[in-house]
Amino acid sequence: MRSRAIYGCAGESLSAAERAFFREVRPWGFILFARNISSPAQVIALVAELRATVDDANTPILIDQEGGRVARLKPPHWRQRAPAARFGALHDADPEAAKEATYLNARLIAHDLAGLGINVDCLPVLDVPVPGAHDIIGDRAFAADPHTIIELGRAQIDGLLDGGVLPVMKHIPGHGRSQADSHLALPRVSATEAELSGSDFVTFRSLDGCPIAMTAHVVYESIDPQRPATTSPKVIRDVIRGEIGFTGLLMSDDLSMKALDGPLSVRARQALFAGCDLVLHCNGDMDEMRDVASEVKPLDGLALKRSEQALAHLRAPAPFDAEAAEARLAILMGGMA
Repeated sequence: MRSRAIYGCAGESLSAAERAFFREVRPWGFILFARNISSPAQVIALVAELRATVDDANTPILIDQEGGRVARLKPPHWRQRAPAARFGALHDADPEAAKEATYLNARLIAHDLAGLGINVDCLPVLDVPVPGAHDIIGDRAFAADPHTIIELGRAQIDGLLDGGVLPVMKHIPGHGRSQADSHLALPRVSATEAELSGSDFVTFRSLDGCPIAMTAHVVYESIDPQRPATTSPKVIRDVIRGEIGFTGLLMSDDLSMKALDGPLSVRARQALFAGCDLVLHCNGDMDEMRDVASEVKPLDGLALKRSEQALAHLRAPAPFDAEAAEARLAILMGGMA
């Protein structure tokens, strides 16, 4: 039986210790970062290595391939993609062109990923930024207008799914107001529940059919002043599962981020107790992964059902002319790409 965890690895191939650990704990999936990537052939080999440890050729392999400053696949082997805000700017001038361009861009990202065996992309970013917020989201968001984010987020989801890649909407229920980078500190948001409901939650509520969502390490003081969403039973129950209505597979953001405190085992236990279906640990540190694994339970019950429902969205990519899509995208983006 698979466990309720996703792990990273340290380098471009697996060590003997990593292989043994992954065989023992059988994670739900794996996530890749720039440290794991040097060339297409190397990534394909690493993906095969990871899947061999759990004896499953369809094991989820995740990546953050957004475009802009968050891209693990980079030139010269992979094309640089524009950040989300470029598509939002195009939407201001021509909404239909922006939706087509966003779809094509996502379809091309999926084409790159599927060719490597990567089948989950942590995209779209549905956070609604506000003036004066920390720039950790910044141009990763499509716009400051929820309606624009919804339209382009839907196009991005469709492009990934059509390319054989599962989308992960993030960071539910909203990271756009945070005054801190949750990689480095715990953001606190003082907005009222009414303000959050009228803006931050709207994008996730409108796209709640996305198969997977990633939590925000953010404290919403008007809802739970003690705990960030990732470890808050109240936020997950009342907001994510309640008001937003998300019924899909819920994964935590990275447990090793400094927004959370305490031993990794405690963080994992708190996130799972709060209602996360899966926990994510990214940095490949073996001691930390062992600590996480000590608290991670087998995937069963509702979490297993949600996993099965999410994975059922995976399909083989339809025939696709990548060269023609690149040409059309360049025309749509004009001088903005």
